[in-house]
Amino acid sequence: MLAIERRTQILATLEAERRVLVPELARQYAVSEETIRRDLEKLEKEGLLKKTYGGAVQVDSLSADPPYLMRVETNKNQKVTIAEKLYKIIQPKENIMLDASSTSVHIAKKIKQLQKLTLITNSVEILVECATAENINLISTGGVLRGSSLSLVGSSATSVINKVTADKAIISCKGLDFEKGIMESNIDEADIKKAMANNAQELILAIDSSKFGRLSFAKMLDLNRIDLVVSDYIPPAWTKFFDENNIRYI
Repeated sequence: MLAIERRTQILATLEAERRVLVPELARQYAVSEETIRRDLEKLEKEGLLKKTYGGAVQVDSLSADPPYLMRVETNKNQKVTIAEKLYKIIQPKENIMLDASSTSVHIAKKIKQLQKLTLITNSVEILVECATAENINLISTGGVLRGSSLSLVGSSATSVINKVTADKAIISCKGLDFEKGIMESNIDEADIKKAMANNAQELILAIDSSKFGRLSFAKMLDLNRIDLVVSDYIPPAWTKFFDENNIRYI
C-alpha cells in the first residue's frame, strides 16, 4: 500500500471514530509505529488532525472540509446502503439533480442503470462515472472547479440549475441540527445545493447516520424543506421529529 493510500484510510477511520491509536494503526497496516507517527505528523501539518499522546484526534472545525478521497472511503458501506435504497424509488425517465457529495457518487453508480434518466450535476466524479452510460442524459452545471471536493461551483453553475426543473433533487450535507437546520462546511457548496432544492419538485436528503446532530459552518436550508430523508440509520429522536413534522424517511 502506498503511503498516500494509508494516510487516506487513516483519515477515513478518524472521521468515523474521531480518534485513532498508533499501535492499532501499525498492526492494521503492518508497518512500524514510527511510520504511523510520521503519517500523523504529515497529516497534522496539513491541518487534518491533532496529534495526541499515542495517537490522534479529529480536528473540530465547523468549516473543515476533508479531502475528497477520504470522504469517499468514510462510511462507504453506509453510503452504498443509501444508494440501494434510493435506486428503488427513482423511476426511469425522471430528471434528477445530484450534488457533488461522496454519497451522491455511490448513488450515481447505482441509478445509472435506469433507462432514459436525466442527471443534472455539479460533480466532476459523477460526470466521469456516467460519461459512457448511453441510457443517461447527462447535464453538467459547469462552473468553477473546487478541487477539494471535485465540484463545480459559482454563479455560472447556479445559473444552469435555475434554468431547469427536476423531479427530484438528491443532496447530502455536513450536519443536521434541530435548531440550525441543514448545514454545509462551505458557502459555495451550500449555494449550489440550495439552488437544486429550489428547482426540484421533491427534495431528498441522503445522509449517513454520522450527520445527525452535527453542526457545520454554513446554514443551507430549514428542516421543513425536506420531503424525504434516506439514511443507513436514523436515531429515535430524529424519527420522532420527522413524524411530528410530516417528513418521510427511509
